[in-house]
Amino acid sequence: MTLERSFRARPLETSLKAPRSQFFYATCMPVEIDRVLPPTLATDQPITALAPMQDVTTLPFMSVVADIGSPDYFFTEYFRVHVQSRLEKHILESITRNETGRPVFAQMIGEDIHHLKRTTLDLLKHDVAGIDLNMGCPAPTVYKKHCGGGLLRDPEKVDRILGTLRETIPGLFTVKMRIGFEDTANFDTILDLINKHQIDLLSVHGRTVKEMYRSQVHYDCIKVAVERADCPVLANGDVSSAVRSREIVDYTGAAGVMIGRHAIRNPWIFSQIREYESSGSITPIPLREVFDYVRSLYKALERPWVPEKALVNKMKKFLNFIGQGVDPEGKFIYQARRAQSEVELFGICETFMLGDDAGNFADEPYAGVVARPNCE
Repeated sequence: MTLERSFRARPLETSLKAPRSQFFYATCMPVEIDRVLPPTLATDQPITALAPMQDVTTLPFMSVVADIGSPDYFFTEYFRVHVQSRLEKHILESITRNETGRPVFAQMIGEDIHHLKRTTLDLLKHDVAGIDLNMGCPAPTVYKKHCGGGLLRDPEKVDRILGTLRETIPGLFTVKMRIGFEDTANFDTILDLINKHQIDLLSVHGRTVKEMYRSQVHYDCIKVAVERADCPVLANGDVSSAVRSREIVDYTGAAGVMIGRHAIRNPWIFSQIREYESSGSITPIPLREVFDYVRSLYKALERPWVPEKALVNKMKKFLNFIGQGVDPEGKFIYQARRAQSEVELFGICETFMLGDDAGNFADEPYAGVVARPNCE
């Protein structure tokens, strides 16, 4: 499928290379500026995007993933927006110091319209591919403040937020959302607002906020979004492999997929999707390459001021997912969670990934090997 056939948004053109000043945005509205999604790595294939995940999609993680096999688009962790907020420096780094060569969309989360506009203008000073609004985070500490997925309870508020941001953003304005809060009662209404305010790309996680990550993904709702929305839609939720990606795109008609937790487990998934789309096959990943991934990630996350034990504990959050493809009994995850030092941690990795009987990494997570979900 080509971008032109898949995308019903207005195919427009804008420079995404040079940072723009707040003065430009403040004085030149409204203005006709072309809006077109950045080119993908492979033509006539579904779009792939790395989902924004708090404490995961940092600059180091983006860099490691890009070295292994980059997605078409990156999305930052969300910038928290409130009366006292400023752009978090560590998140801004994933834009200003990003050398992956791929477009980076800056995501915001909040409900105060004035400060969302202020933060948008601040972000537009930087070389962002577009601005993304989070309407899907299921964390109770977030939705209780009427942010993230909490906005889905209030379509009138969503209408005002989208309207203000659309007026503020001359370039690409994207949204990530779930299918509802407790149910899908507002789903069609929200989709109508997506059309009303000419959103350029919509990512839909096929669960409600209250379902968190526990339920099956409602791909039928993503299909409804594809049919109803005037913009391209990315399917999000349990995109676990290249084969599964193709099944989801075939069923929903989505323009592509957004992948979160399964990209932590398998950062090769983006290149595997491109390989599968072009050849119908997937090259197996030896566990020794998984060891290299773990080592690269550890080195990327190292900082002189971070104690070794703290870094080891941070790595456990990643290994919790990676381990789903290492051994079917979950012995690797069990042992890795108990490591207390770098030497101990990599000794465990060597045993499972570099041993004489080490085979290939599993394309799909092993049944019954459970990872704790991150906020996605």
